[in-house]
Amino acid sequence: MSVRLTAKLVLERLEAVPDGAGGMRESWVELGVLWGEVTPRTGRETRGEAGQVSVAGFRIVVRGQPQGHSARPLPEQRFRQGGRVFRINSVTEADAGGRYLVCFCEEEVAT
Repeated sequence: MSVRLTAKLVLERLEAVPDGAGGMRESWVELGVLWGEVTPRTGRETRGEAGQVSVAGFRIVVRGQPQGHSARPLPEQRFRQGGRVFRINSVTEADAGGRYLVCFCEEEVAT
């Protein structure tokens, strides 16, 4: 499998953090930087909370990590690349040896 890991991606997860007033709020917390190959797939338009949005699918390949490792992406986490955000829907091994992981992601953009 020939993979070009040229995209710098920040892996993030949603966590409850103190809001400073005795309560909690949800915030995205950085887990680390991964290098990946980002390939566009299909797209569609749909209605979001704030109006019409374009939803594009992406296939993102990163280096493999064992189950339970903090650098192994999980569904419901996300990748951030500058101002772009890719929500991770599913993750699977790309090869029998687990050298690479394939993450199927979506990016939403207001239209």
